[in-house]
Amino acid sequence: MLILPALAEGPMRNGELMRKIEGISQKVLTQTLRQLERHGLVSRFDHEEKPACVEYSLTGVADSLVSTLTALDRWAEINFPELDAARIRYDLENDDD
Repeated sequence: MLILPALAEGPMRNGELMRKIEGISQKVLTQTLRQLERHGLVSRFDHEEKPACVEYSLTGVADSLVSTLTALDRWAEINFPELDAARIRYDLENDDD
């Protein structure tokens, strides 16, 4: 969910995405980009240069998804305290120890 909004700013190279999405490992980023490309949400463009220069960008269908993801992210940020409190209450009420 973090890669698509990042790419909404424009095409990016792998290193740019790593810096933009703090805490993601190279392995997870690579696997996720491959899956997004497989599902038609990300395009990969190899400039065929040395050193390697590959850019990732959103496809048209992904562009339409970004606004939905952004809205979901905002909703989660706004409602996180309430959701967190509900989880804590539930855990306290259902403690099997």
